[in-house]
Amino acid sequence: MTAIAATHGRTAEDIASLVTAPIRFPRFYVTSPAPCPYLPGRSERKVFTELRGGNADALNDALSRIGFRRSQTVAYRPSCANCQACISVRVVADEFRASSTQRRNLRSNADLVATECRPWATSEQFALLQRYLGARHPGGGMASMDEMDFADMVEHTPVTSSVIEYREPSDGKEPGRLVGACLTDRQGDGLSMVYSFYDPDHEARAGLGNYIILDHIRRAVEAGLPYVYLGYWVDGSARMQYKVRYRPLEKLGPDGWERFDLEEQGRLIAATATAPRDGAAAVDGSGKDGVPGGQDQYQLQR
Repeated sequence: MTAIAATHGRTAEDIASLVTAPIRFPRFYVTSPAPCPYLPGRSERKVFTELRGGNADALNDALSRIGFRRSQTVAYRPSCANCQACISVRVVADEFRASSTQRRNLRSNADLVATECRPWATSEQFALLQRYLGARHPGGGMASMDEMDFADMVEHTPVTSSVIEYREPSDGKEPGRLVGACLTDRQGDGLSMVYSFYDPDHEARAGLGNYIILDHIRRAVEAGLPYVYLGYWVDGSARMQYKVRYRPLEKLGPDGWERFDLEEQGRLIAATATAPRDGAAAVDGSGKDGVPGGQDQYQLQR
């Protein structure tokens, strides 16, 4: 399956025509307008389709290459009137070279034990997510999630997914403390970081969110996968700027994927020097990558 064109400003019918697959063309739908989770005073709208059946992985692969993200059994992308601020970005894994700050992060967290687990939610993961949301997104769309909602988020996947857990070293009797986790999809051309969360108040481990990204880049290289998909970058949204720190970085534009200009990316990285780490604007009431509004926004009337 191939899909190489971008989808900015295109209708659901246009998008369907870009997806080639040995399956029936999916049907696309559009959500009702809702407050934008990234830029104050704007509204957002999404185009989405269901992922199901034996070709769900192939369809998800194709849609990710034209800017879609997955949420449970739905693939979605922004389709906002008069706004194209949300830009899909991905790291070119095998060409990535860590900066001095990123190398320090890797050294300081090198003792963490990362384990790829099946997509099965645990109470320990949920407790960590609650701490993360309480510190970083206390008023966001996920703040009211209960353990069943979390299980749905992790376990309702029609594609190849895993939860990668990050733990401190074991004492030999019990598993080490869980300090981070990421729900990750394995695609044909890379790893897609669906949702990551971590201990926001661990005094001895700064930069856990960035470390999880760095570990995914390493994993992609070891698996021979060219990219790590980071979701949407929004220029003007402070908590999304951490994504520009990874080079080389590609963005999806009207003519397909292209690399950030080195000078432009250098300017953007310099601007993040005074911004909060791990994409954490002071205390942000919203979520990230389209999560606000929850799965209800994708309910179809049958």
